[in-house]
Amino acid sequence: MTKDELTEEESLSGKDYLDPPPVKTFEVRELKKWSFYRAVIAEFIATLLFLYVTVLTVIGFKSQTDINAGGGACASVGLLGISWAFGGMIFILVYCTAGISGGHINPAVTFGLFLASKVSLVRAVSYMVAQCLGATCGVGLVKVFQSTYYNRYGGGANMLSDGYNVGVGVGAEIIGTFVLVYTVFSATDPKRNARDSHIPVSNFNYPTSLNHMNNIKKYQKPS
Repeated sequence: MTKDELTEEESLSGKDYLDPPPVKTFEVRELKKWSFYRAVIAEFIATLLFLYVTVLTVIGFKSQTDINAGGGACASVGLLGISWAFGGMIFILVYCTAGISGGHINPAVTFGLFLASKVSLVRAVSYMVAQCLGATCGVGLVKVFQSTYYNRYGGGANMLSDGYNVGVGVGAEIIGTFVLVYTVFSATDPKRNARDSHIPVSNFNYPTSLNHMNNIKKYQKPS
């Protein structure tokens, strides 16, 4: 239904858009649909690829900047490159999976949409399980293909920079996650004129890149 086809009741309410009805919390009928399993598979594959590429990028950065291994500060993609690796992967994967699963690729996004009654409990739990399994498999592939570098650089894990405590790190993660989920809700808001397009959904790469740029430079450093 377009804006010109709104009912008289909706016109009197002042709305020029339609809010989708809330999804039932327990929608077990989804388990009988192939589209549901296709969406779960899409979340698994997307999260696997996301972790595989981004963890490899971080390990590569550590390897190239390792002075003991003959590296230097100017020999790597830099922190900006890491940020854009995360953002670029989100852009590609969300664009590819938005029409299949909604392109969540993050349990925080799925949980937020569940609280807003955008997805059912069955779908939310299935997505989060698939995402966690995909992330585990993605990192597992990194360890299999680059075991030497993986073990040498701690799997690409970071630690807090000097002068920052755990509370600051947790706060940074909370703020970054809020910005990501807020962007998801804004991009999929029915009041958007382009709500039927996947282009605004793909703009998740900008907050993702900025979040990583801010948190890596201010709160974290390679371990």
